[in-house]
Amino acid sequence: MNWEILGWLALSASGLLIAAGLLTCGNAASPGGTPSAIGARQHPLQGWLEIAWPVFFIAALGMLALKEVMEFAAVLLLAATLTGMIWGLDAAVFRPRRVTACEPVVVDMARSFFPVILVVFFLRSFLYEPFRIPSESMLPTLQVGDFILVNKFAYGIRLPVINRPVTAVGAPQRGDVMVFRLPENPSKDLIKRVVGVPGDRIAYVRKHLTINGEPVALESLGTATGIDMPPGMRRAGLYREKFAETAHTIMVYPDVPGVNPAGVRQFPQRDHCTYDRDGFVCTVPAGHYFMMGDNRDNSDDSRYWGFVPDRNIVGKAVSIWMNFGSLKRMGTSIN
Repeated sequence: MNWEILGWLALSASGLLIAAGLLTCGNAASPGGTPSAIGARQHPLQGWLEIAWPVFFIAALGMLALKEVMEFAAVLLLAATLTGMIWGLDAAVFRPRRVTACEPVVVDMARSFFPVILVVFFLRSFLYEPFRIPSESMLPTLQVGDFILVNKFAYGIRLPVINRPVTAVGAPQRGDVMVFRLPENPSKDLIKRVVGVPGDRIAYVRKHLTINGEPVALESLGTATGIDMPPGMRRAGLYREKFAETAHTIMVYPDVPGVNPAGVRQFPQRDHCTYDRDGFVCTVPAGHYFMMGDNRDNSDDSRYWGFVPDRNIVGKAVSIWMNFGSLKRMGTSIN
């Protein structure tokens, strides 16, 4: 389904209905009508306008997010601000001046939408935010189609939209699965595993990960089976990787290099890293984190676009709340 075309159609159709509705007022009295009958009479397009205004409002906000004009948090903030202003201005200025009971549909919509949008905005800004997994980069931990919950306060309270920390609760630890804004395109959210914290010296040479000179414990679990992967990429080996007291499973393709130097972009503080045919060595700068996907040889991560600054952190992934293709994954904790 082409959501962009659907969005433009919804905007056009609802916009035309709203424009038609603005040309008439439904409060004209019929012959012999009483004042109460006059006040109760609806706009001739009332039924259509009750559909058109919400469709126009939702479609407009959806297109802002779809076209990446604004990130979704900013879209929600804009929606809450607009509906709150419409409702507030009508209550304070226009409602006392109306001589009939004819209330514009846009005011009724704003009054209905404002509290809902405000609650959703605060929930996803300060408590938990849902995300959908779009790629295989975190296999086998996370599968395409997983809907996950991200704890927004695990690493401290942050101001919505500008993402500036207000209170410090905790810091990302090695092994955490974290959602963050891609440094080279902050409008895009990614999910990877924290491999290096500030000051760590990360080496990934011949498919072996070393942190500060200590090899990360790795245990073979055999060959990946029962995982939906593209044909030709099913010879992956499964390994249990352990950071301190936490363990997780990763996938490694034996015939794929640990890093492709040609795919490495220019990124801030790239001089902290060295690359060769066998892998790379990076020292994580202060206030930054090094991220890698669990699908080690099929992940676009810090190896290629660099370090994640603290200001780009969104939150910690904690659980899978839905996967319509595999209901048994519901409620699974993310380790």
